[in-house]
Amino acid sequence: QVRLTESGGGTVQAGDSLRLSCVVSGRPLSGFGAAWFRTAPGKEREWVASIHRTGTTFYDDSIKGRFTISRWDGDNTVYLQMNALKFEDTGIYYCATDTWGAAASDASAYDHWGQGTQVTVSS
Repeated sequence: QVRLTESGGGTVQAGDSLRLSCVVSGRPLSGFGAAWFRTAPGKEREWVASIHRTGTTFYDDSIKGRFTISRWDGDNTVYLQMNALKFEDTGIYYCATDTWGAAASDASAYDHWGQGTQVTVSS
């Protein structure tokens, strides 16, 4: 049984930083792609960043230069370092993995999802 468990969310002020973690259990992370998505209040789920099985990273323009996705296969963990947080970054952040190892921005490409972690940024 594959399980993804996110942590690291919280309430911060604009300009602060947070680091989200996603621990994958039930299968090795190595060889798989991973991504972070978020759902803001009243909005649809949107792609934030993804990382290919080779380590290549991709970012949505809204967070490029502020967020960094990384992975440590030895610990089966995917990270999202979020700096210079803005009010509009508020939302529930979800981790997802992709069996094929790609780094798609389309949520339908991912076959396992975590429960999410809340990030609230006050202005």
